[in-house]
Amino acid sequence: MAIYASSTSRIGVAEKSRTLFHPASELELPRLDRRLPRQVLSIAEVEQIMSLPDVTTPNGIRDRAMLETLYSTGIRRAELLNLRLYDVARDQGTVMVRLGKGRRDRVVPIGERALGWIEKYLVEVRPSLVMEPDEGTIFISHFAEGFSPHWLTEIVRTYVDKAGIGKTGGCHLFRHTMATLMLESGADIRFIQAMLGHAKLETTSIYTYVSIRKLKEIHELTHPASRLGRRAPVITAAPEASVEAGTTSEDEAAELLHSLAAEAADEEESDGV
Repeated sequence: MAIYASSTSRIGVAEKSRTLFHPASELELPRLDRRLPRQVLSIAEVEQIMSLPDVTTPNGIRDRAMLETLYSTGIRRAELLNLRLYDVARDQGTVMVRLGKGRRDRVVPIGERALGWIEKYLVEVRPSLVMEPDEGTIFISHFAEGFSPHWLTEIVRTYVDKAGIGKTGGCHLFRHTMATLMLESGADIRFIQAMLGHAKLETTSIYTYVSIRKLKEIHELTHPASRLGRRAPVITAAPEASVEAGTTSEDEAAELLHSLAAEAADEEESDGV
């Protein structure tokens, strides 16, 4: 009997020690800071920067082509540096980004204006810079080699500073600007997400696959420089729709811009800024 009483006593203690709810269920976890891009350019500021390269010189034509490509496509600095001649499809209006972040390939729309400057550079400038063996890198320096990431950042930053608009930044500034201006023009966040190469957003539960045809249509309708209307280049040596309104929420847009800011911070850290 003593043993039975002892065992039931222990059972009673165990039952009393149980809790009917999680003691931490009412605690509020601290929210992670959402950094937003420190600088975003207006359309007028972009055009002011684009007017600065001296396009009567080979370096000026090359620099204008690089700036236009960054602005039109929103690709990352490393992705611009890795572009090869066969990655640009003029007839389709697209650029192939190979092994971007996460080692994923993607096809990105590029506007007619940017394509015009790339073509002008390829016809008039690159042949005088390149040396054999030609590895096919599109943008090369006067040393006949590709740019280092830091060097490219300095080129872009110099033009931004020279514009005297009171804003600073390098290659990522144009990535931020492209995404922001397209958002403001009504592009759905999923299209911009696909262009930027973001696998997913925390506020988007399902990643929606977007065809390049649809991406191209959205780009032409919402990117300020998708067409040839604004100061199209003149090449001296010849080579050759309607969209539904976006349903992007403010939280989704903020998350997209937050992720861009985080990318820029990582890039600055790698540069030792």
